Amino acid sequence: QVQLVESGGGLVQPGGSLRLSCAVSGSIFRLNAMGWYRQVPGKERELVAAITSDGSTNYADSVKGRFTISRNNAKTTVYLQMNSLKPEDTAVYYCNGKLTDRSTVEYWGQGTQVTVSS
Repeated sequence: QVQLVESGGGLVQPGGSLRLSCAVSGSIFRLNAMGWYRQVPGKERELVAAITSDGSTNYADSVKGRFTISRNNAKTTVYLQMNSLKPEDTAVYYCNGKLTDRSTVEYWGQGTQVTVSS
């Protein structure tokens, strides 16, 4: 059994910053491909940022230049640094992980709410 536990969400004013963390635990404690998704009510979950096994990253166009995904060397924790936050970034953010880049089995966290509002 694998658990992904997110933390760091909350309420922030427009232009502010937040840092999300996602820790892997359980029978598999290292996931080589990880990412962050977000979802708002009535819309599909969308990819925000991802990091592959070799460290390559990719971002949704809407967050490029503002968000940064990173992880620790042990590949047990992934982070999402969010700067210059906008009201449209408000969503539930989910951590996602796979054992390899091409794994069909995915693991999800429970989600953490990010609200950007004045």
